Amino acid sequence: MAEPALVADCVAAMIAAAPIPVTVKTRIGIDERDDFADLAGFLRQVADAGCRSVAVHARKAWLSGLSPKQNREVPPLDYERVYRAKAAFPALEVMLNGGVRSLDDAAAHLARGVDGVMIGRAAYQDPYILAEADRRIFGAGQAAPSRERVVADLLPYVAAQTGRGVPLRALTRHVLGLFNGLPGARAWRRHLSEAAGRPGAGPEVVAEALDLVLAAQSRRDAAA
Repeated sequence: MAEPALVADCVAAMIAAAPIPVTVKTRIGIDERDDFADLAGFLRQVADAGCRSVAVHARKAWLSGLSPKQNREVPPLDYERVYRAKAAFPALEVMLNGGVRSLDDAAAHLARGVDGVMIGRAAYQDPYILAEADRRIFGAGQAAPSRERVVADLLPYVAAQTGRGVPLRALTRHVLGLFNGLPGARAWRRHLSEAAGRPGAGPEVVAEALDLVLAAQSRRDAAA
């Protein structure tokens, strides 16, 4: 955001060279440049360069004084500024990002006029919150698959990717939180974390982790 003209030049060059859409992600401001006019000027330049879709993180960024981690948590969220950006640029696809913890949050933001909502860290902590997205947000008729069904559907993909040399850990890190809050969640995380790094690890590791979850659930049911 400090050099919007340079960003616009880069966007224009990428659009000219790439057959796929070029999108831009930005904060609502940086350092002392955090008036709405600064955000609007940035969006205007990238839109004029041909960008048709932007994701706006609803926090400003302090480029000096805060670490990257602090910049994800310390500056206050200002969703109203993102809504205002969409209203000011109706032809630009504007996706809201930052602090969205649930589909209820996402639906509330969509009701304010933005075109999309990004869920980041919350999906890593509990990826199953996205299971109902197709039905709730996009109007699909089918019910969400169970967590167990998700794992079963994941196994062929894991087999294919590890067969191509992709490390299992690169795949399983995205689903460590799949059973968060349920019996067996800790065993699931521990087994994937410890076993995914062993030589030749493949889909059997994921299947073993699921067996641990199912065993924990059986013990819970037996004790009920």
